[in-house]
Amino acid sequence: MHIERPESKQSIPRDAKRVFKGVVFDVYQWEQEMYDGTKATFEKLKRADTVVVFPVLPDGKIILTEQEQPGTSIPFIGATGGRVDEGEDILAAAKRELLEESGYEAEEFILWDAQHPTKKIDWVVYTFIAKDLKKVGEMELDGGEKIKLLPVTLDELIDLATNGRASFAEIEIVFKLFEAKVDPKKMAELKELFKP
Repeated sequence: MHIERPESKQSIPRDAKRVFKGVVFDVYQWEQEMYDGTKATFEKLKRADTVVVFPVLPDGKIILTEQEQPGTSIPFIGATGGRVDEGEDILAAAKRELLEESGYEAEEFILWDAQHPTKKIDWVVYTFIAKDLKKVGEMELDGGEKIKLLPVTLDELIDLATNGRASFAEIEIVFKLFEAKVDPKKMAELKELFKP
């Protein structure tokens, strides 16, 4: 499966200069001509792309995670997923993150969404639905992860993401879930997408 990277609405120009290299973020700056002919310094962050995977069990339940990470004050709920390693294929990253954070492998991966969540960061989030799951091992978490698996129905997923009470991590797809709540056609499409 070849996955195209969506184009940013504000790309980092080729002549931009990296002024800071961090562990997660790099900062790029460049001179931009304004409409009145003056110049201003523009700036944009860059980080590794990430993958998000919503695994669907044979009974139709979707595996979410309840996570705690160092430096966060409250646990949050989200999908399995994480950073794409440098040079790593997007689908390979999705498979790796699913295995590491759940102990499952999947026969089928469907790319549901791919987007830049914000124009000020060069960063794409790829969201997959994984089906035909098989438990092949235990979770292999790194030292900064504390994860509990949380199987939910599609209705529970929609409620968790849209009710405002839970800290739901996958904000990129919340709009799609709100659409499904109000549009029967979108809800039917969502049910088909998440069908085991």
